[in-house]
Amino acid sequence: MNTTEPLSGTPFTFEGKAAMMERALGSAGISILCQDARLSIFYAENLPPHFAALFMPGGSDATLFGDVHGQYLTVLKRKVLETGIPNNAEVEIDVDGEMRTYELKIQRTGDRGTLGLLSVMTEVTESRHREKVLKSLLRELSHRSKNLLAIIQGIATQTARNTLSLDSFLLKFRGRLQSLSNSQDLVTDSSWRGAYLFELAEKQFAPYWPETSGSMPIYGINAHLTPNAAVHLGLALHELIVNSASYGAISGGAASITLNCRESMINDRKAIEIAWAEVLQDQSEVHEFSDNSFGRTVLERVVPSSVNGKAELSLVPGRIEYRLTIPETEFEIFKRV
Repeated sequence: MNTTEPLSGTPFTFEGKAAMMERALGSAGISILCQDARLSIFYAENLPPHFAALFMPGGSDATLFGDVHGQYLTVLKRKVLETGIPNNAEVEIDVDGEMRTYELKIQRTGDRGTLGLLSVMTEVTESRHREKVLKSLLRELSHRSKNLLAIIQGIATQTARNTLSLDSFLLKFRGRLQSLSNSQDLVTDSSWRGAYLFELAEKQFAPYWPETSGSMPIYGINAHLTPNAAVHLGLALHELIVNSASYGAISGGAASITLNCRESMINDRKAIEIAWAEVLQDQSEVHEFSDNSFGRTVLERVVPSSVNGKAELSLVPGRIEYRLTIPETEFEIFKRV
């Protein structure tokens, strides 16, 4: 087909330009307002039903948009008339109990004898809503990013204080960073709504749990944790699991560990208690939780403080117990088994 030649058939001569413009305006959801130098509206085209019911030739902006918006538009439009510089405006109108946003692009028309204004109006309710949601998400992302950076900085500092060599630091820091990443992946996948306890624990156990030990020892209530609780509980579980994989039950291939979640109370408020119980194979007190260790600091101070809860770490020969109580502001229970 030769596209350089005119196409055969009847041209669109049966419709005038004005009729074609009306159809285009209707399809695009665009309204036209024409006003004279006194800002009286003498012509309108394709008005939405709400405005069409209010329109009358010779009316003002206050007639269509109300007194408050009318005063604002009058000041702005007079300036356009005086300067000839186009301007934009937005107004929010209550339409049947719902706020709708309209944008007006205003420009001067005619010459000295026939000055007037042409306003092109479009509804931008949905686009403005999307912009607000996007801005809110970006603020949330910025806030969470700063929190994560602060956590990473704390992990790096405390890990460095408790290691004697670069190799040891890198090994522990990478492990803790990976733990944080695993928890954050769950939070991100849920659109920042949080993570379920069982899924979080399985994610932390996975790199260290022996295949021969059967299913992971996670019991009780599968509470849904807030993003904050998920990230910090992930750090606590990592310290317990790595210690067990290095010195405790996991290192011996024995499944003498239980992680149990049950309902509890804290300061007369509903809460959950997450309890870790581990029996050591050789009954000797072997662990990394010395008084000033990073792991102990995380378990006893950092995590409970971050979730506004409380924690207790019990170290006795042959046994390690850890109990973390999390208040109801940091979790939800969707299903009780």
